[in-house]
Amino acid sequence: MLAGKTILLIIGGGIAAYKSLELIRRLHDAGAAVVPVLTRAGGEFVTPLSVSALAGVKVHRDLFDLTEEAEMGHIQLSRAADLVVVAPATADLMAKMAGGHADDLASTLLLATDKRVLVAPAMNVRMWDHPATQRNVAALRGDGVLFVGPNSGAMACGEVGPGRMAEPSEILAAIGAALGPRPLAGRRVLVTSGPTHEPIDPVRYIANRSSGAQGTAIAAALSDLGAQVVFVTGPATVPPPDGVQVIRVETAQQMLAAVQAALPADAAVFVAAVADWRVANAAGSKIKKDSSGQTPALTFAENPDILATVSGMAQGRPRLVVGFAAETDAVIANATAKRVRKGCDWIVANDVSPATGIMGGTENAVTILSESGAETWPKMAKSEVAQRLALRISEALA
Repeated sequence: MLAGKTILLIIGGGIAAYKSLELIRRLHDAGAAVVPVLTRAGGEFVTPLSVSALAGVKVHRDLFDLTEEAEMGHIQLSRAADLVVVAPATADLMAKMAGGHADDLASTLLLATDKRVLVAPAMNVRMWDHPATQRNVAALRGDGVLFVGPNSGAMACGEVGPGRMAEPSEILAAIGAALGPRPLAGRRVLVTSGPTHEPIDPVRYIANRSSGAQGTAIAAALSDLGAQVVFVTGPATVPPPDGVQVIRVETAQQMLAAVQAALPADAAVFVAAVADWRVANAAGSKIKKDSSGQTPALTFAENPDILATVSGMAQGRPRLVVGFAAETDAVIANATAKRVRKGCDWIVANDVSPATGIMGGTENAVTILSESGAETWPKMAKSEVAQRLALRISEALA
């Protein structure tokens, strides 16, 4: 997959540095050469001997190595690789990158390189959420730096939230996307994501537990393959990806209107968890309790079926229409019937019953259903599901 490519891997100082060892192994298995750079703090978590043994080459640590610096070694290192990867990328290292600092070998290489840079952030949730870190992230994205992760979950410090470094498999996939061909260049792809909110009154609404994580990951993966992505999102908790056209909506009716306005497209991927019903008699002001103790009566109306509407278009239908089926029982049977009923080309089926932790979680287990049959994928990170699906879509549009 990466045969003949050279990766300059900068290992920052954090407990997640142990994952960099597995990343080196996976990069070698994919055919890439790895040139490792270990920061002083990184050396507190993994040893130079471990890194060198796996990489098969010398570990670079010091900016002022007299033998190499006589030949401007830090410049040579920064230019010889096909991609610079920082994993883990600590808050301090990203701050140096954003500020243009160059006071050690790693930061000097990052400032001197003329290659693309991919970072895998890893830090405490409070550090990730801090306004200073978010300013630095925005600055780096504006400079064209690529990001993979961070993921949400339990951390070594005992806290839970965003800040976990992406898994080696996710980083490997991101490296492949950064260095690989862009088969969707010139293609326009529509992606819907997140939940919809159907108002009961101005302060209450009906919704679901969709975080928008899977839709966001799919949009990012399609964009990485060169597609022009139109991203129609409900009020998701996960922020939309960079580099795509974002259209924000609240309700199912608004989402349908946005989808129709975004067409034509070469493909449409309907990941959003759209509410099946809305409150037909939504109140114009907040519903108040009264002394009678009576519960207000809500009248429901069926929402428009966005997937079926686009799948059934006589003119301007995308070449490929992909739907999602989030089921809690009889997953394959229900999803198969849904694909036929809706008229879409593929259905991505998954089990979202509470025990799976998939809805709102970081992993997914899906089955791709099409006219030719079913293909079940093992449980993996949602970003990896997205990358595999994006590649399938590119093959279908080729």
